[in-house]
Amino acid sequence: MKYSKINGEHFYNMVIHASNKLEEQKEFVNSLNVFPVPDGDTGTNMSMTFKAAVKEIESMNSSSIEEVSKKLAKGALMGARGNSGVILSQILRGISKGLEGKTEVNSKEFSQAMQEGAKAAYKAVMRPIEGTILTIIRAAGEAAIDSKSLDIKDLMKEICEKSQDMLNKTPEMLPVLKSAKVVDSGGMGLLIILKGMSEALENEIEATIQEFKPAEEKVSAANNLNIEDIKFGYCTEFIILGNAENANKFKNEIEALGDSMIVVGYEDVIKVHIHTNDPGRVLSKAVMLGELSKIKIDNMREEHRSLLVENEKYGNIETAAENDTNEKKKYAFVSVAMGSGISNIFKDLGVDYVIEGGQTMNPSTEDIMKAVDSINAENVFILPNNKNIIMAANQAADLAEDKKVVVIPTKTIPQGITAITMFNPESEVEENIESMKESMEAVKTGSITFAVRDTEMDGKTIKEGNILGIVESKIEEVGEEVLETTKKVIERMVDEDSSLITIFYGEDIDEDKANELSNQLEELYEDLDVQCYKGEQPLYYFLVSVE
Repeated sequence: MKYSKINGEHFYNMVIHASNKLEEQKEFVNSLNVFPVPDGDTGTNMSMTFKAAVKEIESMNSSSIEEVSKKLAKGALMGARGNSGVILSQILRGISKGLEGKTEVNSKEFSQAMQEGAKAAYKAVMRPIEGTILTIIRAAGEAAIDSKSLDIKDLMKEICEKSQDMLNKTPEMLPVLKSAKVVDSGGMGLLIILKGMSEALENEIEATIQEFKPAEEKVSAANNLNIEDIKFGYCTEFIILGNAENANKFKNEIEALGDSMIVVGYEDVIKVHIHTNDPGRVLSKAVMLGELSKIKIDNMREEHRSLLVENEKYGNIETAAENDTNEKKKYAFVSVAMGSGISNIFKDLGVDYVIEGGQTMNPSTEDIMKAVDSINAENVFILPNNKNIIMAANQAADLAEDKKVVVIPTKTIPQGITAITMFNPESEVEENIESMKESMEAVKTGSITFAVRDTEMDGKTIKEGNILGIVESKIEEVGEEVLETTKKVIERMVDEDSSLITIFYGEDIDEDKANELSNQLEELYEDLDVQCYKGEQPLYYFLVSVE
């Protein structure tokens, strides 16, 4: 069937199917994150953003593509999580702008809407970086404008082909991608969406939203899943160092051996992900195509049992401080925090509403807006405390109507704590903004975690399980022992102007070990104050700051 025009019903099916495909493949997108730390979440953020968007149109029965795209864009805007999710929401917003006033569109009009999506994405980012999701949406928009196809089904195929070609080139644009032998994760997420939209037209799919449990409910959902329900027990991932042109052939060969299969080829590498009961058989077939690398096999039934045990450890992602809603305050604070101990520190410092989240769970624009709306104050300061939350916080601030909302662009927990300690309730808004920003920029932040895979980065060879010492966003130390690596990180951070070292110990560190580190630091740095707090943050053994 040819599609000289598409209307709201066609577009509805396209985006619903695309959302389902992204949800199915989000863990693969997560696996493409370059940084080898245990909290890569690009796929999760993009999927949750898109799920929020399609949820907005789920009950619609409109043939107007303007109406469907408008509600879709609104849902994405409110549900945007992380930088990739915010950019995706802006892409959908731009597409919606291009479809204004139209019940149905032809290929030329749809192409113009795609181009608007690309323009909106670039406008949303202060310093656009090529080799990312931005490059892929630009390629998609350019392919659409250059196309001569009158059939929108053919147009979408061209868009996907050009986007795939551009995605394959992203390692040449960003050396860090080339070093890790991956393509850009956000770009892959967008390509999955575009391919899903194309498939819906190609196969005339009448899509329905697949059953979806948000990440907040992940633990409770595990209780309802029996181990017997896991059909294929081993999550198997690896890279074939061989001709990428063999990817489709290999995909067909292993298709019957499992599900949740992703086989993606680019240059001389084939990335493979499959759930199977016979990893050895899959690997035997793979080795015929080339040398194998980055082999990772997880027993999902064993992980499921562990997840059930951990169920009692985690509560809700949002906690709010007690607020007096009767009297309007001049100032209030919303902060994002990771770990109950750190959340309590922010509350003790006067934060009115703490959204518990961070790398593994970026709050959405709507989550932040709800926090702001719950506070009766003239001026609300938001402390994102994570670079991946700043864009969503800015969107929430832009949408606020009845109060002034200011985002202090804190990228780390220590920056947020320092910023709020500099707040002066007697000063005016602009004076506080200036002093908080100035103080946070003087904070050096380090973090200690573990590597989730083998890689090479920043000139260092990293093995899965190594202890990683990160200063700001660069891996500075690779070690085998937590305390020694932490001390080396702090040594790099301390200089002649330093006066204070603060450490926050995570949920995997007991108090005795934290005190041992604190005592050692006091001996090493006699002229500096050393403070130690129970942070209870997941994944990171220590968060440290030097001021």
